[in-house]
Amino acid sequence: MIKMKKNGQKVSVTFTFVPSEEVENVSISGEWNDWKKEPMKKKKNGEFYVRRSLKAGNTFEFGYVVNDEVWMTDSECPSVPSPFHTQNSLLAL
Repeated sequence: MIKMKKNGQKVSVTFTFVPSEEVENVSISGEWNDWKKEPMKKKKNGEFYVRRSLKAGNTFEFGYVVNDEVWMTDSECPSVPSPFHTQNSLLAL
């Protein structure tokens, strides 16, 4: 799930990952951070979230890394092929 709030030339984006089963950890990785894994915070209800401020008018590919090994896309975003024969989520701001 993704929530966006525009503030001038920036967009505050809250990424929320809702696992279908118990998971240890979730990270987010995308074009805005050179594909480095950023740990997401875990809520009491088991969801994981992180907030990022990104430049408006851009598109970014990204994905979630579950338990340090499984690459997943966001179901609310369109997906595009990656060079690694998987799919990336595409976020348009």
